[in-house]
Amino acid sequence: QVQLVESGGGLVQAGGSLRLSCVASGRTFSTYTMGWFRQAPGKEREFVAAVAAITWTGSRTNYADSVKGRFTISRDNAKNTVYLQMNSLKPEDTAVYYCAAGLTTAQGMAVRAVNSWGQGTQVTVSS
Repeated sequence: QVQLVESGGGLVQAGGSLRLSCVASGRTFSTYTMGWFRQAPGKEREFVAAVAAITWTGSRTNYADSVKGRFTISRDNAKNTVYLQMNSLKPEDTAVYYCAAGLTTAQGMAVRAVNSWGQGTQVTVSS
C-alpha cells in the first residue's frame, strides 16, 4: 500500500479555481491508478476523477459527469504526486476531497476498488 497526503483545499468563491495535490510514499506509485473522491455532509463518498497507472492500456483518465470540462486530473510519477485542477467551481462542489490509490483501470476506479485513502482536504465554494 501507499500512504497518501493531500493539500490545497480551502475557501473559494463560485467561479474560482483551486488545485489539490496528493503526495504518495513508496516506490510503487506509478503502478497505482490514482483518483479523487469527494464527500459532502450527509452524502455518500463519490467518484470525481482518475488517472491510470502506467501498467494499464486504454483511456488514461476518467471523470464524473458533474466535473467534466471543469476539472483536470494529472500525475507526475517522478514526484509521486497526483493533482486535481478545479476550475469554474460551484457551491455544489463543496465537500471533503479524498485522494485514493487503486490497482484498477481509470474506468474501474470506485470506492470498492480503492486500496489506500488520504486523510481528506476540505473544499468550500461560496455563492
